[in-house]
Parts: sequence; C-alpha cells; structure tokens
Amino acid sequence: MRDQAEELRMKMLRTQNKLGRSIAVVSGKGGVGKSNFSMNFTTMLSSLGKKVVLIDMDIGMGNIHILLGKTVQTNLKDYLVGDASLEEVLFDGPNNLQYISGGSGLSGVMEWNEGMFTRLIEAFEFLQKNYDYIVFDMGAGATNQTLDLLVSVDDIIVISTAEPTSITDAYSMMKFIYYKDPDKNFFLLCNRAFNEEEGIETVSRLKLAMSKFLAKEVVLLGSLPEDPVVRKSVKEQVPFSILYPEAEITKKLKIIVNKFSDFEMEEESIPRQSRFISRLKNLFSRRS
Repeated sequence: MRDQAEELRMKMLRTQNKLGRSIAVVSGKGGVGKSNFSMNFTTMLSSLGKKVVLIDMDIGMGNIHILLGKTVQTNLKDYLVGDASLEEVLFDGPNNLQYISGGSGLSGVMEWNEGMFTRLIEAFEFLQKNYDYIVFDMGAGATNQTLDLLVSVDDIIVISTAEPTSITDAYSMMKFIYYKDPDKNFFLLCNRAFNEEEGIETVSRLKLAMSKFLAKEVVLLGSLPEDPVVRKSVKEQVPFSILYPEAEITKKLKIIVNKFSDFEMEEESIPRQSRFISRLKNLFSRRS
C-alpha cells in the first residue's frame, strides 16, 4: 500500500511540474504548405483535448490569421517591442486553439535587442506552464534568432515535398540542427504527395540519409496528398480539417496527429523536464 501511495504521489508531482512541449514546424524551402499544415495540425491536436498555442514566427509576413479569416490588431512584434501585453496578442482559434499572429505588411527587418529577448523568454516561460504544446510555425528565412529557437525546441517537424530541391533543403536543415543538438527529435512529413507511394519514398529517402550519414534515427509521420479541398479551404479561410472532415487529406492528417501524440505519450512516461527555456537563454546570451 505504501509503495502505491508513493507512486501516486510521484505521478502527481510530475504532472504538476510538467512543462509544455515546444515544437517547431520547418521546411527547407518555401511553398511546401508548411503554414497550412501547422494550422490544421494544431487545430486537430486541440480537438483531442490538448491545450495548444500556435505562434507564427514569420514576423511581418505571417499568414496564420489570414488562413483563419481573421483581422488582428496586435501581433508578436507588438508584444516584443512592448506595445502590447501577451494577453493582447493571444487570439482564439478553432477547437480551443489559441494563436499569436506574426503580423503582415512587412515594414523592414526587425532588429532584436536585449529587451525583446527578455520579453520573449517571459512569454515562453508562461506558455510552457499553461499549455501542453507550443507550436512555432517558422518562417522561410533564417536569422540568428530563429536558428537559436530551432536548436532549443524539444521537437522538430520537417515538411518536404517530393521535389529533389525540397528534399535536399530539408536534409540540410536537419543536418544543421543535428550538429547543434544530436539528441533532437525529428519528425518527417511529405506534403502534397501525388500518391501514397511517392510520399513514402520521399520521407524514406530522408530517413535513410539521416541514418547513413549522421547515424541519426528519425520518426516518419507519413504523407499528405495533393488534395483540391486544401485550395478550397484556403479560399474559404477555414481549416480543411474542419471544413472537409471526410476528405482523404483530413483522414490522413488524423493518423499523423495520433502517431505524433502516441510518440509524445511514450516520451512523457520518462520523467524529465523540457530544457527549452534554459537552452534558449544560453544561446541568446552568447550572441549578446
């Protein structure tokens, strides 16, 4: 009886101290449907009862709010420069999802400073304590700050298409992150596949390259087909997973989300805390 009580106490303690997982969705090149995937992935993840926040990191060129048909008055840049509070840049999305817009109408490259970094860390610390997942939809460009973020997060979801240039760029992205953190979790997805065979071949090629040249094992999430409902949902500004629940791509996405969730549940069975914030602080301090 004492052993059972002690086990229950430790389980409750781990739950209380649990920090949300940080996930970056990346691609080696633009035009692969990354933001659309991020929106539908997090929407479906939220429908499973998880507390999820999606952060559009493409500052000044964000499109998450556009995909949702929303007009936002404040965005991540407003928070970083101190013109808005974190509460004022958090917006409600479908299925209890919350999101932070990157804003649109780029007016120039944003120069980061120590104050912005401090506010960013404060926001991430709060979000980690209050959400199960923090998902970053990364922009196509690379800056010191975005690269630091990629190296710091717990998991990386890599989106590629079957195009040779997309596969090469996706591998290069993973190789860069791997050299910075060999223990990083990589999840591979082929988007806009002509058929299932093409999708499997694409992610298998990436998996083989990582295993052969870097001795790194990765997780294959699968593939999503080229489906006309995606373009229709973009025009309607409603996630395809909501607008077309019986579409083939929605069914495929559900399998992918469940596979990812199952992996995360296995990870949670190992008592540990996310090192996301500490790694980010360390990397940013080196650049200051």
